[in-house]
Amino acid sequence: MGCSRSNEFWRGFRATIPLVVGAIPFGIIFGALAVNSGLSVGAAAAMSAFVFAGSSQFIAAGLFGGGVGIAVIVLTTLVVNLRHSLYSVTLAPHMKHLPQHWLAPLAFWLTDESFLVVAERYRQPDASPYKHWFFLGSAVFMYVNWNLCTWIGILAGQTLPNPASWGLDFALIVTFIGMVAPTLRNRPVMASALAAGATAIALAGTPNRLGLIAAALIGVAAGMLAARIGGTAATSINVETEMERG
Repeated sequence: MGCSRSNEFWRGFRATIPLVVGAIPFGIIFGALAVNSGLSVGAAAAMSAFVFAGSSQFIAAGLFGGGVGIAVIVLTTLVVNLRHSLYSVTLAPHMKHLPQHWLAPLAFWLTDESFLVVAERYRQPDASPYKHWFFLGSAVFMYVNWNLCTWIGILAGQTLPNPASWGLDFALIVTFIGMVAPTLRNRPVMASALAAGATAIALAGTPNRLGLIAAALIGVAAGMLAARIGGTAATSINVETEMERG
């Protein structure tokens, strides 16, 4: 397969199809949940168009429906989205040569799903200069799908109340499990996942979903600690090896 712009774009599109399938019910549920939480149709649609952050949109809509203050909503969604800074650190070495008119929209369109396929594309050893077009194909597909599904959910939610009873939320769980499982390749990632998961379960009953904030912070801390311990151990082994050789 050639490495032209169009080939990379459609390659990114195709790589994202399985993840889009999982996101379809997720987007529909959000649209319905948003209008049933008290958001207007315009506000619900605008959130998908201008925020475009699935899990944070769910959290924000739920907190808004519970009458939580704006400050708590902003803080909670900010912490939940801190994982995007880690995504950016991973992709930055591959994309630092791009001009701002590429970096700005790709940063906005960065999602868990697109990160998964784009990071894998950048790990491949071929020298294609158009891998950012792969990113674009994946991101545009996710964005159009998410907004379309949001509108479907909005229209359905106005006539079918209580979207939580539809039983479609399983797709979100399955999608994220499918995304996380392939990344469990080393100890820091596994430590982060285990720590975050255990914390989220232990603090599931906390008000305003503050357990999610704690889970995110503890997960990041556990991953960093495991990486530091692993780096220290590796350094010690290297020193001992060099001493034995000497």
